[in-house]
Amino acid sequence: MNTLTSVDSGQARRPAYASGTVPGPATASRPAAYTLPAVAAGQRGLARAWLWLALAALVGSGLFSVLLVLARTPGINAWLPAGDFFRVALVVHVDLSVLVWFVAIAGLLWSLNLRPARSRAGAGLARLPLLLCAAGAAGMALAAFVDPGQPVMANYIPMLDSATFRAAVGVFGVGALLLVLQGLVRAAPIGPALDGAGALRFGLHASVVATAVALLAFAWSLALVPTSLPPKAYYEILFWGGGHALQFTWTLLMLVAWLALAQACGGRIPLSPRIVLLLFAVALVGVFGTPLAYLMHDVSSVEHRDMHTWGMRFGGGLAIAPLALAVLLALAPLRQLAAERRPLRAALLASMLLFVAGGVIGLTISGSNVKIPAHYHGCIVGVTLALMGLVFHLLPQLGYRAPSGRLAVLQPWLYGVGQLLHIVGLVWSGGYGVQRKVAGAEQVLRSTGEVAGMGLMGLGGLLAICGGLLFVVVVARAMRRQP
Repeated sequence: MNTLTSVDSGQARRPAYASGTVPGPATASRPAAYTLPAVAAGQRGLARAWLWLALAALVGSGLFSVLLVLARTPGINAWLPAGDFFRVALVVHVDLSVLVWFVAIAGLLWSLNLRPARSRAGAGLARLPLLLCAAGAAGMALAAFVDPGQPVMANYIPMLDSATFRAAVGVFGVGALLLVLQGLVRAAPIGPALDGAGALRFGLHASVVATAVALLAFAWSLALVPTSLPPKAYYEILFWGGGHALQFTWTLLMLVAWLALAQACGGRIPLSPRIVLLLFAVALVGVFGTPLAYLMHDVSSVEHRDMHTWGMRFGGGLAIAPLALAVLLALAPLRQLAAERRPLRAALLASMLLFVAGGVIGLTISGSNVKIPAHYHGCIVGVTLALMGLVFHLLPQLGYRAPSGRLAVLQPWLYGVGQLLHIVGLVWSGGYGVQRKVAGAEQVLRSTGEVAGMGLMGLGGLLAICGGLLFVVVVARAMRRQP
């Protein structure tokens, strides 16, 4: 059996099972091993391709975020155009860093959870979602320069109201639809004997189902929302229901990542597979309130919007606290780890820190100000850091070296601390009423406190950009150095 070893201070050495190995049923002395599906030889090429798309999305998002942060940093923003320049950069940055990055990593994880293709033609069809998603992502970035149109700051999927950008989003959406259908039809069974690996498989299955509900909501809105509405109102209503449903997908993937990373570090998760499966089910069940919102209320009504909001707040968050506590208890006794495991622990702890910070900030929101982006930046970056840790963890199975060394450990903390300063600056400024989705002179920074808060936001944003690009560097170095 292929195992990795971690050393705990004052404790005997014990195995941290590699992804895909199943050590047998859990016992009192041998708890369940929460391992991801193994990367089969036939799946490796597809999984690698999804990883390349995810990395390309991060690089593109980082380039646009440099312009975005500079456009909001006092002193520097005077040298840059604000207005549409800021908004175009914001649209592309958000869509690449959230939509494309998350879907690409979901494609990587879901590709590990598929039954093998029965023919060469079936293997070729498995790549079609990837090709469409890649073409759509490239079209989004290109549209910012050749056909930007009017930038629309819609929640969840901001848009450039141009034919080129709409076509690119449509192509990406078709790719995501085919990816979900593939995940539903070809999903590998959990198995008759539920173990830790089976529980994580269920979590991956649940994330596919949540995404299917989100796509249904997008299609439902597309059929109902009048095209005669102004662009701002049209896209806001169009993406509201599906955007909320997607948060269940990202939360489920984050919880799978937390458990897998804690296991890979050598932690003993103090929960049985049945309890973990139940918590995944609890995290999923709230998404089924999405169709009810469409059946009970008009798509443009306040009641429709509020039903999605409350469903996400209560339905999506019930499973997080017990799983987070279990992961922290698993990590608590670990002291010294092997070099390959330290980046995993750093990514896991930074992820939990940012996600909790974002959740706490959400409780303080009142009115429309920059506390709102502080809240969702914390939560989204918490998910992103968890998925970055999973990439580190899976690289050896994809045929690359495991990242190790100071840069690999520094990367999650640089990205996480940078984003923490970023959101603290936003919360600070939000206390003064600084509005969201504006830049330059439009921010109307009157007091020293407002300027200091947005300056801290700018510093944290630049550190986070460095951390995000460092992730690409660390992964690229691991890819170049063959095992």
